[in-house]
Amino acid sequence: MTIIKINAITVPSDGGDELAQRFAARAGAVDDRPGFEGFELLKPTDDRLTWLVVTRWADEESFQAWLTSPSFAHGHRSETPKDGEPAARPVGVSSELWSYAIAGGTGR
Repeated sequence: MTIIKINAITVPSDGGDELAQRFAARAGAVDDRPGFEGFELLKPTDDRLTWLVVTRWADEESFQAWLTSPSFAHGHRSETPKDGEPAARPVGVSSELWSYAIAGGTGR
């Protein structure tokens, strides 16, 4: 049964573009993980500051295996600063992980 994991990331009003760029730089990094079914980064279209990272997994075990994998750790590490540059600041000010199962819909 497909499970949905949503990371709700609150960013400052000027941080959304940076968040999108960081996700774009890692595009495809999770695609080859067993049980991974899809991903979307959702940008708010109103005055909200919370972006949603929506992933779909075949099962909880696949998601947990990814969380404990070296590729997860690598993708979520702080960037090493380049010579003379300050370390990249975190984009999000907070985040929450939500978990859902599909209970209905059209299947589209």
